[in-house]
Amino acid sequence: MSAAVRLAREDDADAVADVFLAARAPMTYAPVAHTADDVRREFGALVIGRHEVWVAEQDGRVVAFAALSADELEHLYVEPGAQSSGIGAQLLALAQERRPSGFHFWVFQQNEGARRFYERHGCVLIRETDGTGNEERAPDALYEWRPAGAVSS
Repeated sequence: MSAAVRLAREDDADAVADVFLAARAPMTYAPVAHTADDVRREFGALVIGRHEVWVAEQDGRVVAFAALSADELEHLYVEPGAQSSGIGAQLLALAQERRPSGFHFWVFQQNEGARRFYERHGCVLIRETDGTGNEERAPDALYEWRPAGAVSS
């Protein structure tokens, strides 16, 4: 099922934060390092203010988002009820279109579903870490996507 995808607006910050919090809630191995209010402030000021953020809507409600910087997929989250519906693939394809030379991103090592998803879509594991470099202190994995024939960084 496809969703209506559009650039996020400033007034989407709370909806984007809600998607983030809902998607992260089951990740007990990497609890969110901030309060819900802090997350809402962060998504308003940092994510929407400093990144290219795309939202996916179903029935007029934001159910997923992707945030891109120059060469990184900063976030791609789909709320649990909309997962496995093709929306994540739709947002990843948009990221690939928007960053045709490629990008990198981090995934928690224990997020096996996300890892399978990204690998199915041509993303490659670069390295794994013990998590000391992230706020959650949870082991993570650096991935990248490059178009066919491109040299890895």
